[in-house]
Amino acid sequence: MSDQGIVSVKNLSHKYSTDWAVKDINFEIHKNGILGLLGSNGAGKSTIMNIMCGVLNQTQGDVLINGENIRSNPVEAKRQIGFLPQQAPLYKDHTVDEYLHYCALLRRVEPDKIPAAIEYVKEKTGIGHFSNRLIRNLSGGYQQRTGIAGAIIHNPKVVVLDEPTNGLDPVQIVEVRKIIREVGKDRAVIFSTHILSEVRAVCNDIKMIENGNLVFDGTVEQFNDYIEPHSILVSMEALPAVEELEKIEGVEKADILDDKKARIVFNAGQEVAEHIVGHSVKNNWRLREINIERSSLDDVFAKIANDQKNGKG
Repeated sequence: MSDQGIVSVKNLSHKYSTDWAVKDINFEIHKNGILGLLGSNGAGKSTIMNIMCGVLNQTQGDVLINGENIRSNPVEAKRQIGFLPQQAPLYKDHTVDEYLHYCALLRRVEPDKIPAAIEYVKEKTGIGHFSNRLIRNLSGGYQQRTGIAGAIIHNPKVVVLDEPTNGLDPVQIVEVRKIIREVGKDRAVIFSTHILSEVRAVCNDIKMIENGNLVFDGTVEQFNDYIEPHSILVSMEALPAVEELEKIEGVEKADILDDKKARIVFNAGQEVAEHIVGHSVKNNWRLREINIERSSLDDVFAKIANDQKNGKG
């Protein structure tokens, strides 16, 4: 066993016919937690996931899972991986316990350890009260929980989840997010999604793939800060007229949102917050709250993609 991180991707490239799907991808995961793998359709993230899970042999490069090379030592590497595709591979005429027992056998869990493994994953995913229920009679959210339970039945070091909240209603999405965060406490989770709001809700770190290249690698906070903020939300008991707000040094524009709130657009590099506080004290506007308004993840995604297209960054 070599001294590697939980996941190590080195110079990974893959070509379909004459076109490169991914080119020279490098990254490592050294700790438990949830990594968001972002990419639009055709960006290359599915290719990377398939290679990591041993479904596809790469053209060039190496992938090591807990120190085991997925290509040269696939059996040992795959023991370390749990995978839940977008359509969970459920046997819907099985009960939850029957399905999880089957998953444990497929993953070569020792027979005497299977009952304990089943109880553990049921507790982890909150499906213990459905042990004898047919999977087809479960809601979409509980079917997805069952799929997650099957993916971690063998206690893998790495779990790959492909669009795990796709098709769920808002309540089910919140519930599945909680399960994923719980799973991420004990192992590295790679959460593949094109829904950027999911990243903020679930992930610790982000790797973004665009046109087969790794174009961003950092924390969610760094991703949010990729575009410098240029607006502030203020709440005042005695909110002044737009004209008064626009007289403040560094303010380009002000919009009144309601009788106590306004959005203030400012020049980059200006210490506008301090000026706003000073004017509020001087004029008795009774400032209650002031917050920098960050760019939306959609804005950040578009900016990164555009920079990549134009050869910037």
